[in-house]
Amino acid sequence: MSELKSNIPDGPLADKWTQHKNDINLVNPANKRNIDVIVVGTGLAGGSAAATLAELGYNVKTFCYQDSPRRAHSIAAQGGINAAKNYQGDGDSNYRLFYDTVKGGDYRSREANVYRLAEVSGNIIDQCVAQGVPFAREYGGLLDNRSFGGVLVSRTFYAKGQTGQQLLLGAYSAMNRQINRGKIQPFNRHEMLDLVLVDGKARGIIARDLVTGAIERHSAHAVVLASGGYGNVFFLSTNAMGSNVMAAWRAHRRGAYFANPCYTQIHPTCIPVSGDHQSKLTLMSESLRNDGRIWVPKKKEDAEAIRAGKLKPTDLKEEDRDYYLERRYPAFGNLVPRDVASRAAKERCDAGFGVNKTGEAVYLDFKSAINRYGKEEALINGNHNPSDKEIYDYGKAVVENKYGNLFQMYEKIVDEDPYKTPMMIYPAVHYTMGGLWVDYNLQTTIPGCYAAGEANFSDHGANRLGASALMQGLADGYFVLPYTIGDYLSKDIRTGKIPTDSPEFDQAEKDVRERMNKLVSGKGIHSVDYYHKRLGKIMWNKCGMSRNAKELQEAMDEISALRADFWENVKVPGSVDSKNAELEKAGRVADFLELGELFAKDALTRNESCGGHFREEYQTPEGEALRDDENFSFVSAWEYNADPREAKLHKEQLTFDNIEVKTRSYK
Repeated sequence: MSELKSNIPDGPLADKWTQHKNDINLVNPANKRNIDVIVVGTGLAGGSAAATLAELGYNVKTFCYQDSPRRAHSIAAQGGINAAKNYQGDGDSNYRLFYDTVKGGDYRSREANVYRLAEVSGNIIDQCVAQGVPFAREYGGLLDNRSFGGVLVSRTFYAKGQTGQQLLLGAYSAMNRQINRGKIQPFNRHEMLDLVLVDGKARGIIARDLVTGAIERHSAHAVVLASGGYGNVFFLSTNAMGSNVMAAWRAHRRGAYFANPCYTQIHPTCIPVSGDHQSKLTLMSESLRNDGRIWVPKKKEDAEAIRAGKLKPTDLKEEDRDYYLERRYPAFGNLVPRDVASRAAKERCDAGFGVNKTGEAVYLDFKSAINRYGKEEALINGNHNPSDKEIYDYGKAVVENKYGNLFQMYEKIVDEDPYKTPMMIYPAVHYTMGGLWVDYNLQTTIPGCYAAGEANFSDHGANRLGASALMQGLADGYFVLPYTIGDYLSKDIRTGKIPTDSPEFDQAEKDVRERMNKLVSGKGIHSVDYYHKRLGKIMWNKCGMSRNAKELQEAMDEISALRADFWENVKVPGSVDSKNAELEKAGRVADFLELGELFAKDALTRNESCGGHFREEYQTPEGEALRDDENFSFVSAWEYNADPREAKLHKEQLTFDNIEVKTRSYK
């Protein structure tokens, strides 16, 4: 085991990024024209990075498995994007955003990276407004803000419930400008299958054209991985069904360390599982917790009657409802961080107070908000004695204006009107804080290979605060990577084009072809989905919202056996050299079967509870996470081994010079 160096610059925290930008090497405009960069993934992090690098003058190739960058999973982010603008005048600042993020991550993130994130957050909003992103505005014309979990200020900018879509369209338009200039060469419906190293440096990728099946070689002076997270290792998650870990995992196989895989976020406000027929879950934005109150019946017999269909939630009086987040966490109430809210919901449902047929759901109720807004709007409209119906109509209009598309989506899926009947929600796998280990420059342990956005581990520690994913993706892509990658590329101005007919590319392509041929030569007993679903059940049951040593060890053994069976018996119809969706899925599931075991190993070796990693053996008498700062204040960075249980651990020690590390409390 060795200790990792993250190349954090010296000096005061608030000056580190500015000083670092002053100190690093640059590439002049004439030389940028001779340098190629590959960007894998075209969501917010990849799209913004590609557009900015091309704008600077680099030659960029982008790769995405979707038919258009507009279909990246970033489009599904609903609630908003954080920035410390303090438009509301409620006391926000760069330091407070930094503090909330480190505290929200349960003191398991790197101070310098998080402060930089807070520092550039305001620039993101200015950039996106300039691109025409239609953020919501308040009466005076300033951009509006709402609050999200884990904070006491309003710093979340939003565009109804479509924030990710609008931000992605901004990045996509910036990309299109560069495509039209010939500075970005897009490769849509392509999937990266391997990273190519030449003399120890990342110099290209092997990709597959998903339409023709052709294997292609692409070279560059540096490779940026912005391919998102690995939540689909659980099969059922809020991620798009195609979201996968392949690009990051193939880089991991080539030597990039994988950090903190067990830090996975379970989002508290998702539409509950309805049966085994589902292939994904639907997220209801955390922004709904601004106005929705979460509750279950106080009496177990009422919960049983609701589950049996004998009682409706609207039949229960206020005194018969347990607003358990408001009861347990009075300071933050319904806006506690996601990991806290998720565990609280699980605790109530496990205790027998769940409200849907499976007993795994709680209510998110907007009755109070509609009533409050209705009375306010009635006064604004000069109606000083409104009827109940007028109050409801006024209030509904306000809620509809703020969250309308989310309510429509819920009604289409569940076939219930959430304005009149409380939404049912339950936690589900959402975001992954773990990812490729990167230094302060966002470079992995492979020189020339960078990771941005959810694909890296760098900013969120053990739990991500709501509306910080979009912030990190755009910060990395627009304002961090374009500076730091130049420091590395300044050494390549005389290198010239990287040839693709080298022994290294030959070997990488050979490895890829052998792997695919092995997948299609299985005995053909079970489908790819059969294995993915079985893996997902193991992960959810034994590596989900709570874990313990016994079940984590069982998970490792079961996943290892499942992986062996997969390679022996998976059924992949069709051929390697043609369009083949099952082959695509098989390659992704093969990687998940390795990642899943490393995930369990990482959770097993971290003998503490922190953020999204909750070990049942380590909790306070009140059931809260119990950290062990003396022994586990480090990043776990794993070196690849073909047998994941033999992966080698490297540690990056975390130091906190600007924040007092203490028990995280939202009470």
